[in-house]
Amino acid sequence: MATDVVELILADHRRFEELFRTLRDRNSDRSTALSELAALLVAHAEAEESKVYPALKRYKEVDNAEVDHGAEEHAEGHQALLALMEVSDTQSDEWESKLEELVQALNHHVDEEERTILNDARQEVPEERRAELGQLFVEIRQSRLDDDCGDIDYVRKIAAATEDRID
Repeated sequence: MATDVVELILADHRRFEELFRTLRDRNSDRSTALSELAALLVAHAEAEESKVYPALKRYKEVDNAEVDHGAEEHAEGHQALLALMEVSDTQSDEWESKLEELVQALNHHVDEEERTILNDARQEVPEERRAELGQLFVEIRQSRLDDDCGDIDYVRKIAAATEDRID
């Protein structure tokens, strides 16, 4: 298993893409896929914001404005996730519309994060430090997953707490 924080974050991004493909398939178990996405997305964002982003901001070659913007985009993602989770009929047009809003928000964030923050981190942060951050990322992400962070009540709580971050 990879320990480099950049590789771990990228692996989660690819899993998000797989889950989006499942969620777009009307014949799939959309509720189960949404539960997995919600948990992974929240745990991923909280692990990045609690340990990874603050550590990366200490490197002058890593763009602090992009790191702050990444946290804003997490807040937008939480809002879009909650909007989708609150639609009960997974076959409805409303559900499809909310799914596309979430996909667009998350794909935008992933693209920006990969092109800016993660590329900077790969080039500027020593391998040993990326491994240390990877271990912290995995520990926090797993702790959040163990605490059922994808539960709709928790998503409501974090969406409300992060509303002020959205431009």
